[in-house]
Formats: sequence, C-alpha cells, structure tokens
Amino acid sequence: MIFLHGTLIMHRGAIGKSREEVIQQVINQEGSVRDFANYVPVGGAVDKLSKWVEQGAEISYLSALTENKKARGDELVGKEGLKADEMILEKYGFPKGEIYHRGVGEDYRDVVERMTPFPNILIEDDCESIGGEVEMTHPNLKSELKEKIKSIVVKEFTGIDNLPDGLKDLSEFS
Repeated sequence: MIFLHGTLIMHRGAIGKSREEVIQQVINQEGSVRDFANYVPVGGAVDKLSKWVEQGAEISYLSALTENKKARGDELVGKEGLKADEMILEKYGFPKGEIYHRGVGEDYRDVVERMTPFPNILIEDDCESIGGEVEMTHPNLKSELKEKIKSIVVKEFTGIDNLPDGLKDLSEFS
C-alpha cells in the first residue's frame, strides 16, 4: 500500500520548487493544493511502481481525500471529488490498484485495520506539512499490526525514486 498525496502525487504548483517551498505552499494553501484533478506524479513514481508490479507486487493506494473530511482542511470533498485520484492515476499510467479512502469518522489507521488481507508493506511520507507523525498511518496502527506491516517512510514530496527497484530489496529496506 502506498500513500498518494505527498508521496506519489503532488499539486501542480509544486513543479520546479524545492521541498521547503512546496511544504510552505501546503501550509499556506496555495491555489493548486486543492486542485486535485490536476495533481502530477512525484518524480519517477510510475516507473518505480511498474518495476514492482512486473516482479509480482500488487499495488493499493491510500488517499488523503474522503467524502467527509480531508487531512488538510475541514471542507467536504464529496463523492465526485474522490474520482480525482482515479483520473490522475489513469492519466499518468500508474499501475492498476484499489484506491482506499477514509469513511465517515475514520483515520488512516482505520482504513488499514479494516483491510483483508493487510498490506505487507506500507509506504508513506512523513506528513511534515500537515503535522507529522500524528497524521501518518503506520505509527498509529495497533501494535500487533505494526509488527506485521513493514513501514517505509519517505520525506514528503521527495517521492519513491530512491527506494530499491527489487521487491526483495524493498522488503528488507530500512
């Protein structure tokens, strides 16, 4: 399972900006931050995921968008807004995979805890722009699940390009 917003995709206004500038854009709610239908891939995310899929990985995505709230703000995104993730993944050729969204009253950990089977690896960013570890998924899981799901954390908006190409190496990555 891989987190979408900030890990695999980012707002269009982030293109060409330093990580620090992008984080400030999110904090300041720069105009393109909420333009989910025009998000772009972070680095070579599509190529990296495609390499893993070629080796047998099944990819699932965890979205920040939800019908009742968002990680960055209080407004409703709505059911139509949830389709933005699907459109972006298709537009840029991301590998097929189920997109998970939070339900009413859910946190990210709730989404993972209700999955069957559980993901064996969870890749997410450090959520620096929205509050850090309190917003992350893995640190907030029940302890018995933390032991079963390998956590890989990347710096927000840096992408997954530096992660191993091989699935075996990824499962041993620290």
